[in-house]
Amino acid sequence: MQQVVLAEKHRAILEASQRIGFSMNIDVLTGSLLRTLARSKPAGRFLELGTGTGLSTAWILEGMDADSSLVSIENDPACVAVAHQFLGNDARLNLRCEDADEWLTQNKEAFDFIFADTWAGKYRLLDETLSFLKKGGLYVIDDLLPQPNWPEGHQKKVDLLLDKLTARNDLRTTALEWSTGLLLAVKI
Repeated sequence: MQQVVLAEKHRAILEASQRIGFSMNIDVLTGSLLRTLARSKPAGRFLELGTGTGLSTAWILEGMDADSSLVSIENDPACVAVAHQFLGNDARLNLRCEDADEWLTQNKEAFDFIFADTWAGKYRLLDETLSFLKKGGLYVIDDLLPQPNWPEGHQKKVDLLLDKLTARNDLRTTALEWSTGLLLAVKI
């Protein structure tokens, strides 16, 4: 099996993340999958909820073509500063430092691809988030397998989320017990 190699930009983001104490970056397997899935949406409109320091953002940008655009939202200014340092010169990226819940309640745009890597769009405002997904659009979430940093009782939230997503009539879903645990959904 081919080994996924981190690009220099990825290493730099990881090092900067350590310096500010951010430890919630995606793993390389999820990043590689995001890059691959992004390639399937030429001239796509992408949304990322939970930029963190920009590692997942970098993977998505690597998969996007020149005619695509990405809105990425993070509420932590220190994290946004790291993402901006390494990714801010990419004209396809609209990097926003704001509360994702507030942004979701005001959004009017539709997207071809949504990666929800924070509570907003995953555990909160799920229906609103999925309403922005175009027909044929991809919705991707991670961290569905037990993580060392999970708060007490979090497994129940994950189980309820998975039940809710798989019961929807407007999605086709596949849960993957791979990497940190992922769910891929397509809007029908």
